[in-house]
Amino acid sequence: MAAEAESWATIVSGYKGAGQSRYEPVGGINPADGPVALCVGGSNRLTGELAPDFWGACCDADEVEVGRLFRKSVVPSAVLAKSHMPDLAKVIDAFNVESIEARPDEFIKNRVSRKRVDFESLEFNRRFLTTVPDGYDPGSLRELFSPAFLDWVTTIDRECDFGINDRQFWFLWRLRERTEAELKLALANAGELFRRLHSEMEESGYHIYSGGPWNAGLAPFPTD
Repeated sequence: MAAEAESWATIVSGYKGAGQSRYEPVGGINPADGPVALCVGGSNRLTGELAPDFWGACCDADEVEVGRLFRKSVVPSAVLAKSHMPDLAKVIDAFNVESIEARPDEFIKNRVSRKRVDFESLEFNRRFLTTVPDGYDPGSLRELFSPAFLDWVTTIDRECDFGINDRQFWFLWRLRERTEAELKLALANAGELFRRLHSEMEESGYHIYSGGPWNAGLAPFPTD
């Protein structure tokens, strides 16, 4: 089963993204005086333009063991993508949107320390649990997520979670298979969500940075 892990590493290392991405077998920490690090320590890390106009980093997530005794291999069951988005963090410091389709009721009970946010979209509320830290006003998030945005999120045909934490947008995609097509689909959806969040901010009158290497921690943000 080691071949399964090697096959996945080959797929990720050969992924070209939108033309500029760097592969690391194990992600490291960016220099202390450099931009914020993304996906610290993750296996099979890619950094750069992961999809058209979507810059960030991605790595393996929710790793599991497969195979039999003495032939076990560690492989991911999900892909985690992150993008540095201080512009979004100015709208709301932190939020989580988590899929509850295949989760037991205990999943929701374990999040009682966070404040649940419901939206006008019943389908979105049925499929996702949205929370902000206790003490946060959820009004900014309700204003940011338009009906069109909520409708689009419900069309994603995989279990996925997303949110913002420490000024980083994050997106977790649960893999149905470990293939090149699945990796491309995961990062395409992460990129589309990134773009739609920017669009929501623009429509609400907030300042945004255009997508660029600064979102991947590869360059300073523009000063203009």
